[in-house]
Amino acid sequence: MIQSGSGHTHKPIPVRAGVGLKPEHYDTILATKPDIGWFEIHPENYMGGGGAVHHYMEQIRTLYPLSIHGVGLSLGSEEGLSKEHLQSLKSLVDRYQPGLVSEHLAWCRYRNFVLNDLLPVPYTKDSLKIISRNIDQTQNFLGRQILIENPSSYFQLDLTTFTEWNFLVTLAKQSGAGILLDVNNVYVSASNHDFNAEHYIKSIPPELVGEIHLAGHSVQEMRGGKVLIDDHGSEIIEEVWKLYEFTLKHLGNRPTLIEWDANIPGWDVLQNQANIADQLMQEKVAVYV
Repeated sequence: MIQSGSGHTHKPIPVRAGVGLKPEHYDTILATKPDIGWFEIHPENYMGGGGAVHHYMEQIRTLYPLSIHGVGLSLGSEEGLSKEHLQSLKSLVDRYQPGLVSEHLAWCRYRNFVLNDLLPVPYTKDSLKIISRNIDQTQNFLGRQILIENPSSYFQLDLTTFTEWNFLVTLAKQSGAGILLDVNNVYVSASNHDFNAEHYIKSIPPELVGEIHLAGHSVQEMRGGKVLIDDHGSEIIEEVWKLYEFTLKHLGNRPTLIEWDANIPGWDVLQNQANIADQLMQEKVAVYV
């Protein structure tokens, strides 16, 4: 294990299920020390130097491996990355020595404006060059590889010339980043845009994938049809569990994160969702070809 300047050791993320760490569960986790593989945090919630979140994080980090999953770096920004945000991210990475660091294939920043959303990027040669440059800057500054997560999407941009899966794979190979494969996002986007989710999964080379995400989503009626919204506010549905099983058979087992960011339930609900993922990983026996 690598010793960090803060006294924390670098704990690799185990090939088990983990959950997103929420303040609602800090006390329960410290009191009961549940059997969970790992925790994941959004760095933007921990970029202040002190306060209650770091008081709890210092304790939880000694007990469990940690992953850091960013939402604000804005890898798709043509103007480049915010040096201040990148420095804050590095400080947090150095402090807590996470086993994995990841970000979204999206943008949210333009000049001095920061938008509270993960906005889509066009899948073109120009955007591939821009995002590869920004990933390269991030990886060099952090001194480590990052993973890039596929987005959920609700409309498609006219400029796009790649399929999303081909763009993601090309980006990973060109930049040296890995892929964080969000199975729920694949399911949501496949439903919204009428493509085959299993084809998407099979198009991702297993050696590029370092982590999987699972989450719940909602369904909204719109103009006589339905739109799936990736809102992380409910249990994972049966169809997404089945797509996860398919994914495991294609990729092999991977660290799997249960995301739940709205309507936060009691700890036992999250633990149960993680237990289902762990059980499915134990049962995986075949590999698709």
